[in-house]
Amino acid sequence: MSSKTLFRQIKAANLKYRMVQTGDRIAVGLSGGKDSLVLLHALRLLKDYTPLEFELFPVTIDLGWGDDWSLISEHCAALGLPHSIVKTQIGPLVFEERKESNPCALCSNLRSGSLNRTAVQLGCNKVALGHHLDDALVTLIMSMMFEGRYRTFRPVTHLSRMNLFLIRPLIYVEEKLVAKTAKTLYLPVKSSRCPVTGATNREKVKSFLDALESHYPSSKRRMLKAMENADANSFWD
Repeated sequence: MSSKTLFRQIKAANLKYRMVQTGDRIAVGLSGGKDSLVLLHALRLLKDYTPLEFELFPVTIDLGWGDDWSLISEHCAALGLPHSIVKTQIGPLVFEERKESNPCALCSNLRSGSLNRTAVQLGCNKVALGHHLDDALVTLIMSMMFEGRYRTFRPVTHLSRMNLFLIRPLIYVEEKLVAKTAKTLYLPVKSSRCPVTGATNREKVKSFLDALESHYPSSKRRMLKAMENADANSFWD
């Protein structure tokens, strides 16, 4: 049932935002976490059960923590997909050498840069990221709280300098469905080795949203709809 719901939601998102089209070569950011593995599964559903014809290229950015990617590579092979692993020292650089006060931002930027460059090298025109509905809401709330502005990521973003499109096919999918799908399908989810996992403002805002959802069911989905319907001219009604 979780796969059927997932398929319905990614189809709806793709119909609205035209993220995936025939002829696309899509690099899929594959960190080994549940979000990226479910993203890969979702794109395979789209490939197998729609008329769209496109190619998938899973890409893992190794952060230099000595991770074993064999299970992830085997999973990709079972799907008939090539798995590219890009070796970097981003982790030690950010957390041990630079000792950044805001390590998440630098780490994210370096990972994104490495992923995007690899996508270009593979001849891809799009990069798929595993951000889901909850991520969009958390980003919005954090932007309002810490930056004083109303901003979150787009379902589709064009990087003109690299001529790449970033797409987020899970934009209509709640994290609880992502987690359920990963568990139901026995996906080979890797534990995060990030030194600040669970101790960030992002995690705190996520917990706040989860509490809100428990008191007011469907509030997350309605908040996403409000974002889609946002109109600057009527915002101060």
